[in-house]
Amino acid sequence: MVPLGEVASIERQSISPDAIVTGTRYVGLEHIESGGASLSFGEVANGELASNKFRFSPNHILFGKLRPYLAKIAAPDFEGICSTDILPILPTDRIDKRFLLHFLRLNRNVDWAASRATGVNLPRLSPNELLCLEIPLPPLPEQRRIAAILDKADALRRKRKRAIELLDSLTQSIFLEMFGKKPEQLSRWSKPIPLSEVADIGSGITKGRKLNGSATREVPYLAVVNVQDRRLDLSTVKYIEATEGEIERYRLQPNDLLLTEGGDPDKLGRGTLWAGELAEAIHQNHIFRVRTTSNRLLPLFLNWLVGSGYGKKYFLRVAKQTTGIASINKTQLSAFPTVIPPMDLQQKFVIAAEGAAGRMKQLLVAETHANALFSSLQSRAFSGQL
Repeated sequence: MVPLGEVASIERQSISPDAIVTGTRYVGLEHIESGGASLSFGEVANGELASNKFRFSPNHILFGKLRPYLAKIAAPDFEGICSTDILPILPTDRIDKRFLLHFLRLNRNVDWAASRATGVNLPRLSPNELLCLEIPLPPLPEQRRIAAILDKADALRRKRKRAIELLDSLTQSIFLEMFGKKPEQLSRWSKPIPLSEVADIGSGITKGRKLNGSATREVPYLAVVNVQDRRLDLSTVKYIEATEGEIERYRLQPNDLLLTEGGDPDKLGRGTLWAGELAEAIHQNHIFRVRTTSNRLLPLFLNWLVGSGYGKKYFLRVAKQTTGIASINKTQLSAFPTVIPPMDLQQKFVIAAEGAAGRMKQLLVAETHANALFSSLQSRAFSGQL
């Protein structure tokens, strides 16, 4: 094992706004999907950027240092500029770029980075801290062999995910057909009311809290990575020590709606229903739990409402946005303007959505298997067992 700083450098080549050419490709944190599954970019308009940025090339790996638990780590195949909350890592000739990319994305390394970030509301990882990360260094041919295997497994995961996205878009079309695209169409049945009037909203358990010697036991808990857009990813489930009181307080119940507090701006309103997939589970503080308290509102309809264009527009308006990351708090979620269509219409939508959900379950099983296979391959690859 060697420190990352021995086989790579962090190149913070700053460029001022007046030196940035119109049309230059710009990558902000919002352009890197959590986990690095996809990478996009914007093109700079004249005078659009007001602060210095970093240069990068296809030789770099881009590592999001803000909220590192989001695992915004990607390998561009183009050159451009990026937010200063993204660190351009340049591998030396001692390490393969794809090998390093997969190593940085390992769950344990994402956890390592998150645990060393500083700052309460906007935790950032120091570049010097990142360079201390210990990394295995097999011969280059072996590195390339490992990277090729992981690339193939990752490609399979992406195909599974794309199939899920296509089916999800079908259900979105059904929702829009039944309830409309515009706020005035959605609210034609009733005046919007605060979500807190028809649901109980709770935050989750905090890691690193003081237990003061209290008796605890290990219990599964859901993290941000587990909560996807209208689906769960349980390929990796973490455990936490919690007291019986905490377990009782944060225990999930079937039909609880789980919503992430932040991430990419276009991911606001991302959430899914808990169906008791595990016998017992709680959730972390970066996830809100919404439990309906009124029989006028079906949980599945609510899930699609908050994730619709109507919901996203509200969250984008009230969210706190910093360098490509948007977040909401409990007060803002509680005030979400909830529209309640007639029950027969909600039920009709639920029947249609559940029909698609049958096929979705099959796809999710395949995706979970692909994710578990990939996690296993990752673990074996970096422990010398592949």
